Amino acid sequence: MRLLMIMPLLALAACGQAERLSRVGRPPPLSPITNPTADPAWRPVSMPTPGPQEVAAPSNSLWRQGSRTFLRDQRAAQVGDLVTILVAVADDAQLQNRTQSSRTNTASLALPNLLGLEASTNRILPNSVDPSTLLNTDSSNVGNGQGEVRRNEAINLRVAATVLQNLPNGNLVIAGRQEVRVNNELRELSIQGVLRPQDIASDNTVRHDRLAEARIAYGGRGSLSDVQQQRVGAQILDALLPF
Repeated sequence: MRLLMIMPLLALAACGQAERLSRVGRPPPLSPITNPTADPAWRPVSMPTPGPQEVAAPSNSLWRQGSRTFLRDQRAAQVGDLVTILVAVADDAQLQNRTQSSRTNTASLALPNLLGLEASTNRILPNSVDPSTLLNTDSSNVGNGQGEVRRNEAINLRVAATVLQNLPNGNLVIAGRQEVRVNNELRELSIQGVLRPQDIASDNTVRHDRLAEARIAYGGRGSLSDVQQQRVGAQILDALLPF
């Protein structure tokens, strides 16, 4: 019976280690360049947008609607165009909470006189009961809670992203991925989001805090990452054990 319970855990651990065993003595391979929209997990983005509006171009003007110059606009605007995302995360947050509570409660109940019936209490209660001291309670409760959260993050990266969609209101859905391999460690950066063409600078760059619904992931895999990660068995025990 115990063997039947352990077998699934061993199979799961074996699957997790198969990838590591397959690249023993070799660095982690780079992912092939693929079309992000060809991924089965990719879904088109649907955002609230105003209705389409037709803009009539004046026949006696050289100005093109939506352009900032008389020349061709070099910024990303159509599906397939590239735009450089400037990721500069410098978050520093510190939260500290403390709660203290104290409560004291005292209650007493006596029946020294009750229409002369106090002498008859011994008929119902034991003879040792004194009507003048029927009930006396005393309670005390003290609570003290303290919590602290500190977070400090700093990331400065540049990554080129591809325009995947052009929404009806002109906003652009972008996605980009970057991989850098140094020796046996592979670093990955992926970014997704929705941006306004007006936020793209003249050098075709945009800051990451201009992205709506931004999804930024920075991590890696390789020999160093394998050492820092818990083994599959330890992760399962941490999730299942109640203590």
